[in-house]
Amino acid sequence: MDTIISSIIPVLDSVRSSLMSRKNVVATGIGYKQTNGKKTGQLSIICSVERKEQRTELPDSEMVPATVGGIPTDVVATGRIRALLPPPTGNFRPAPGGVSIGHYEITAGTFGCLVNRNGELFILSNNHVLANSNDASAGDAILQPGPYDGGMNPSDKIAELAEFVPITFSGSSSSCPVANSIADLCNFLASVTGSDTRLQAVSVQAAENLVDAALARPLNPADMKNEILGIGTIAGTAEGTLGMALKKSGRTTGLTTGEIQQINVTVNVSYGSNRVAQFRDQLMAGAMSQGGDSGSAVLDNSNNLVGLLFAGSDQTTIINRIQNVFSILGVTL
Repeated sequence: MDTIISSIIPVLDSVRSSLMSRKNVVATGIGYKQTNGKKTGQLSIICSVERKEQRTELPDSEMVPATVGGIPTDVVATGRIRALLPPPTGNFRPAPGGVSIGHYEITAGTFGCLVNRNGELFILSNNHVLANSNDASAGDAILQPGPYDGGMNPSDKIAELAEFVPITFSGSSSSCPVANSIADLCNFLASVTGSDTRLQAVSVQAAENLVDAALARPLNPADMKNEILGIGTIAGTAEGTLGMALKKSGRTTGLTTGEIQQINVTVNVSYGSNRVAQFRDQLMAGAMSQGGDSGSAVLDNSNNLVGLLFAGSDQTTIINRIQNVFSILGVTL
């Protein structure tokens, strides 16, 4: 990692909470400062806001300081960052990454790619695509195409939900109702037997989320195609770095390209119905996605897998680092 970036990270970590608490701030990260809409070569701490407001309309306490710890800041209007769901695609057999897929009770998202765990093949996509934002259960039907695109259960069932990483929403101690129910039952049994032991539902990611990810188990591996539509096979994995060129294939916008504009991003993501989840250690790119592209595999120009797309706004795309996804789920290519 660049030595300058390495010196900025601890500064950002020390002020992240303060910056994220300011009005309209939806994300903080490290990127290049922009002047008159053009990228400069000056590294800075970037605060993304839903909208820019006049200085006269903001009290001093809500203003983003010009510098933090000697590091310049920049304020960029991105709009509200939201989990990306809807529009259409057809039925694919065998199905490659980049096509429409979804839990039977959602609209539709994108089939990211195939991954492996202990010799078993799985479909990788987002929690909110395959697990209905924590509201699903293992074994639920996964349709290709997704319901919004005409997928029907059971005729278009291609897989079953195998596992998901629970998303912790702001103000909730745990976002997994199944885990909470199990904990409650165990606690009741402990109380009637006189035991002081108590269980708490604990997810693999803490209050600060790292990934929006889930796995589905194909009904028939022969219905899978180990490549990404319009891109081809995945060569390996790579660490996302500032300025890296990116590409993805998604069900809504197809094959698009972009660039990593910020790293080490902390971002508040809206999931609708007044549910917001904060994610840290994310990558931010420009406008290379729209609703329904969630779950897309994001690659560099050498076809190395860099991340898992899961959110964005009209101006931005938010990406889970693939290292976090693979580590938490225990999968490989």
